[in-house]
Amino acid sequence: MDNFSTSTNISFPFHQLPYWSSSHDFAISILLSSFHSALVLVLLFAPLVFAKLKGSTRNDEESNQAPLPPGPTPWPVIGNLPEIWKNKPVFRWIHGLMKQLDTDIACIRLGNIHVIPVTSPEIAREFLKKHDSVFASRPITMATEYASQGFLSTALVPWGDQWKKMRKVLASNIISPARLSWLLHKRTQEADNLVRFIYNQCINSENDSISNGSVINLRLAVRQYTGNVIRRMMFNKRYFGKGKADGGPGYEEEEHVESLFTVLKHLYSFILSDYVPWLRPLDLEGHEKIVSEAMKIVNGYHDSIIDERVQQWREGKKNEPDDLLDAFILAKDSNGKPTLSVEEIKAQCTELMLATIDNPANAAEWAMAEMLNKPEILQKASEEIDNVVGKDRLVQEADIPKLNYVKACAREAFRLHPIAPFNIPHVSNADATVAGYFIPKGSHVLLSRTGLGRNPKIWDEPLEFKPERHLKDGCGSKVDLTETELRFISFSTGRRGCMGVALGSEMTIMLFARLIQGFTWNVPPNESKIDLSESEDDLFLAKPLHALAKPRLPAALYTQL
Repeated sequence: MDNFSTSTNISFPFHQLPYWSSSHDFAISILLSSFHSALVLVLLFAPLVFAKLKGSTRNDEESNQAPLPPGPTPWPVIGNLPEIWKNKPVFRWIHGLMKQLDTDIACIRLGNIHVIPVTSPEIAREFLKKHDSVFASRPITMATEYASQGFLSTALVPWGDQWKKMRKVLASNIISPARLSWLLHKRTQEADNLVRFIYNQCINSENDSISNGSVINLRLAVRQYTGNVIRRMMFNKRYFGKGKADGGPGYEEEEHVESLFTVLKHLYSFILSDYVPWLRPLDLEGHEKIVSEAMKIVNGYHDSIIDERVQQWREGKKNEPDDLLDAFILAKDSNGKPTLSVEEIKAQCTELMLATIDNPANAAEWAMAEMLNKPEILQKASEEIDNVVGKDRLVQEADIPKLNYVKACAREAFRLHPIAPFNIPHVSNADATVAGYFIPKGSHVLLSRTGLGRNPKIWDEPLEFKPERHLKDGCGSKVDLTETELRFISFSTGRRGCMGVALGSEMTIMLFARLIQGFTWNVPPNESKIDLSESEDDLFLAKPLHALAKPRLPAALYTQL
């Protein structure tokens, strides 16, 4: 809004009045700035006003319908768009508003769209279980259009034939149990490389004051692990470039992962043009430029690989599948013809990258940060792995069912430190009444990950990291990362739920368990504890986690990797 204020041209000489002072200058400048901002909003939204005046009015029957959920009083036509313009980050304003209103469900009108945030598990279950079929679509946003290459993929696509087609392909050809088992060795390769990468930093540390150890950038390590796993599964390669001899990422891999996280940050970021589409060419907040540049980088790495592989199959130069890209290419319809176009393959490859890379990495980073400040929890997890696996071999996916305390630690990280403030929005395809409130067709329902996971009505000491709360009968009880009662969200559920729960769970626990088994961890030298401050603009740690690592297994286990 400051850019708009610079064009104001008011020439009345207030400063010449006998009682004028610098404080009056400041007050008038604020007044004029506010007036000009309001004028700009009026001009921007004038077409909506005329459209509203020409539109139809509600009929008399609607006066008998249930009320909308509580929320801020909307402005005519534009709703609460001024509020989200001036209150950044928007997700913190929404949660603050709900706390102020003392409500578990709210209604915030943005343009002509009703946004419905929810922080109650009971209400969340009503949306996704009782009314699942009604709230089964997705919103159309600028960033999701880029990420899905024109809504050609699955998770980000509105309800319809394209979603049904792509979902069927994923379920039968890509993330079936048989396919995940077929790709196990690739995931194991990258779990091994994670240990090798950290070990090589330990033995090659340039810090002479640390014996056989090194301060590790754990954010880099965990994010590159998830990036490596999905690149290996998708394209049968760890590196786009040469990588590094110690197992670490090269420039290309860091750029690739960073670009994916940039896209994820902007998928549903409450930008004005997502609610008033005709504002999109103005790119008022600069988001489209950021997303388009990030997707250009991602596509630059993906497209040439996909085009070359498609050509190899067409020319008969390849006849055995090696990875998920081959599985996409070989998918056939009922007539034996390729199910997917090249553009659909590209879109779905990118979406799988986006869906895989963030959640396990974020959970592992936060869990390690919490456990470094509570070493007794870290010690207990380490002892469980030693009891189940021992120290003569590395933990494998087959060991996961027995690592219940480790899984409880991961569940607690998902609960307390979710990857995003809200789940992917659910859009209603019909009017509905939920929890006694009227939810209009086209509403965007946002299940609050933080509101559910940190809800003091559900959890004792909700801001404390306590893995034991997930153990019903001690460490012998079976623990899953999913939460069917929606007391928190690890992986989304319902008709539009996460199809990769098994893969996400395996990646999360393998990452976490390899870190704990392979090394002893402590806060860095000259620090008393890890700063657990949360970033203002998102839910990541404000500062990337760094920790002191030292190998704790026989040297032969590391050197054979």
